[in-house]
Amino acid sequence: MILKVYTSLLLFFLVNSIWTRTVRQVYDDLDPDHWSRYTSECPQECFCPPSFPNALYCDNKGLKEIPPIPARIWYLYLQNNQIETLSEKPFVNATHLRWINLNKNKITNSGIESGVLSKMKRLLYLFLEDNELEEVPAPLPVGLEQLRLARNKISRIPERVFSHLENLTMLDLHQNSLLDSALQSDTFQGLNNLMQLNIAKNSLKKMPLSIPANTLQLFLDNNSIEVIPENYFSAIPKVTFLRLNYNKLSDDGIPPNGFNVSSILDLQLSHNQLTKIPPINAHLEHLHLDHNKIKSVNGTQICPVSIALEEDFGYYGNIPRLRYLRLDGNEIQPPIPLDIMICFRLLQAVVI
Repeated sequence: MILKVYTSLLLFFLVNSIWTRTVRQVYDDLDPDHWSRYTSECPQECFCPPSFPNALYCDNKGLKEIPPIPARIWYLYLQNNQIETLSEKPFVNATHLRWINLNKNKITNSGIESGVLSKMKRLLYLFLEDNELEEVPAPLPVGLEQLRLARNKISRIPERVFSHLENLTMLDLHQNSLLDSALQSDTFQGLNNLMQLNIAKNSLKKMPLSIPANTLQLFLDNNSIEVIPENYFSAIPKVTFLRLNYNKLSDDGIPPNGFNVSSILDLQLSHNQLTKIPPINAHLEHLHLDHNKIKSVNGTQICPVSIALEEDFGYYGNIPRLRYLRLDGNEIQPPIPLDIMICFRLLQAVVI
């Protein structure tokens, strides 16, 4: 019993010593004059961590207005408040902002002062998810790399609002109120370096026009898309991840070889109205076809290369690279046809 008490005391002493030393190091590393200035500049509603002097945490504070932002701040966290307006006044001195998180507030387009965002010349990341926006705010900072506008009420995209955002790599517009009419042929013009475009959970009936050519990830889940236009993916030759789950695609809505695209590695077509597996490319690695109306699978027909030719080349030829195949929620009865395994020799998982 005595040994256990001594052991517990020793452990407490060691942990307390390490914690004390760590805290002291943080404070010792700061110049006293700098520390005094940091604390005096820090808005009383917010938290300014001494170990991260370029960050300002004002999240979850019940704020209705944005407090004055000190000049040193790069990273600003204002999520989970009651903020309704975005005006220039709090940002007069904050000319070095790189990151602003304004998710889960009550910001409307009318509450955004004209030009306030475009004056943030160094801003790279802008998060405005879960607000009350009805259109994409404009004008935007030209240096933006990520723009997150999910879960608003956006139904309009101003003309040429993205035309100068050459550095934007990610645009998230999912779960808004976009119709086909909101996406014109020049809507995404200027997004030359865009890699991810998320327009899931909107009200689209058609594939969007003029997707930027460098797009790698295209997310269109939970719309009402019925048709894939002929040669649609030739305009986006680098697309690698394509999600079209929860749409209204049928066999007639997919042109011959519509998904036979060498760049696509992950294809998701779950919860549609397909009765057969569409032709795929030998480079495809993940295929999601669960919860459609597929009744049977013929490996010889869906194999992207001739099985006989594959036997000749073996593992040194251009064998299909499919590793994951999901077919559950259809009308297919097990077992898995043998010709599926013969064709797709790299398969690691089949869900049926």
